[in-house]
Amino acid sequence: MGQPHLETKVLVPFYNGVLLSCVYEKTERESYYPIYTQIKLNNFYKYHTSSISFPQALILDSHNLIPKLVPQSIKTIEFIEGDGGVGSIKKTTFPEGSQFKYLKHKIDALDTENYLCKYTLIEGGVLGDKLESISYEVKFEATGEGSVCKMTSHYHTKGDIELKEEDIKEGKDKAFGLYKTVEECLLANPDVYA
Repeated sequence: MGQPHLETKVLVPFYNGVLLSCVYEKTERESYYPIYTQIKLNNFYKYHTSSISFPQALILDSHNLIPKLVPQSIKTIEFIEGDGGVGSIKKTTFPEGSQFKYLKHKIDALDTENYLCKYTLIEGGVLGDKLESISYEVKFEATGEGSVCKMTSHYHTKGDIELKEEDIKEGKDKAFGLYKTVEECLLANPDVYA
């Protein structure tokens, strides 16, 4: 197995002074297949709702809530395998005219007591010709003034293709834009996931 040979730490202000901390770590792996490059990205998003409502909205009930909040961006989210537990596959379909048609996530781990979810983007136009998959680990933790969402993303490329920051910036910005939309919904409707 290869050793990390590039690590860059970046602090990025985002959304009304919320601070995101990003760590880029590039590694090369050896396997039966050709060497591929992996990029690890750590993000932290501080939100001002309860530690219970945010993970319920974003993880457990996203298939119901998200298409209602952003119908211009997401047409449907449905389970095509399983019931939402580990091993389930969730398909997100985008509206006609969108850049991509759909994507599929597989739930790898789900710990509702500790507000932790691991899932992998396994299929869809979002992966393009550079990415094999993207694995995510999302952890929600209570703080004095709300909660923090910690997300670690592992970008697994095809072959020896190298990704640049701009290759992943758009997806990261969209994800945190969605987080902000969910947060605003929960602040306006505090009893929805109480």
